Amino acid sequence: MATKSSIGENIKKSRTRLGLSQEDFAQKSGVKYTTLTKIETGVIKTPSVAIMAKIAKALDVAIEDLIK
Repeated sequence: MATKSSIGENIKKSRTRLGLSQEDFAQKSGVKYTTLTKIETGVIKTPSVAIMAKIAKALDVAIEDLIK
């Protein structure tokens, strides 16, 4: 059975595909660096819609693509 990717894993894959460090991505998205690292590592499993909207916009993807 395939495991479902976490939101944090999807964000990290998209961020690294763009060649952005966590610090650069934090500046681009307007989301605090510490919040981003917590999301990517799974400490925060369900980020707010507002945070997800900022992240998706910075990655130029739909929110739905990050939560699949």
